[in-house]
This record gives sequence, C-alpha cells and structure tokens, in this order.
Amino acid sequence: MARQPYQPPRQGVPGMIIDSLLMLVLVFFALMAPAWIAEWRAAHEPAAEAAATDGAAPAVTWEELGQNPTMQSAWEKLGKDPAAAKEIIDHRFDYTIDIVKLLFVAALIVFYFWFMLSSSAREYREVIAERFGDKDQG
Repeated sequence: MARQPYQPPRQGVPGMIIDSLLMLVLVFFALMAPAWIAEWRAAHEPAAEAAATDGAAPAVTWEELGQNPTMQSAWEKLGKDPAAAKEIIDHRFDYTIDIVKLLFVAALIVFYFWFMLSSSAREYREVIAERFGDKDQG
C-alpha cells in the first residue's frame, strides 16, 4: 500500500489576517509603551509642577555649564541653546540597575523560552505521531 505524503495542517486566510493584525498591534504597543510611560511620568512628576510654577528661569550661559567653544558649536549644530542643553547636561544617563526589574525581565524571558520549547515539543510529537504513527491504519 502506498503511503500518502505528509500534508501539514493549513491555516485559513481569516486566521492569517487575525494573526498578522495581532502581531502588528503587539509590536506597536511594545514600541510605544516606553514613550507613553515617559510622557505620563513627566506629567505626574512633582518637580515638573514646581518648575512650571516658578516662572521664568534665570538665563544660563555656556560657561556656567562648563562647555568650551567646540562643545558649544556642537550643541548649536544640534539646535540646542544653553537652557535646553542644561537639562541634558545636568541629568546624565543613569546606569543604576534595579534588581527587581532585572529579575522580572529574566523570569519573563525564561518563561517565554520554556513556553516556546514545551509547545514546540508538543507540536513535534504530534507531527511525528501523524507521520510515523500507527502503520496498521494506513
């Protein structure tokens, strides 16, 4: 008796469209979430409210910021005046590590890989059973 070639299960067009739209929405939210969180934090930060009520800030010069003429020209090429550059210079990058957030991300990655491996192993077993399963039924 001739064995029929393996035909994997096929997904319908509506399922592919739903999958594609879901992935598009998830990627959009993953890319926009940091911007939304930063915007929300800026709006709800008490220091921002206090600075807004103080009125006009005193004039800042490049010399007060410790910038030499080369640095000054670089800032000006970026379109920054001393007041705009002051915020960036005063708040340099913070490289502190929050251990709780780090452990959460690590746990999330481990869970993701465990889920992918377990679901892949299950699907692999199904394909093997379908392809090489009971030879008496064919």
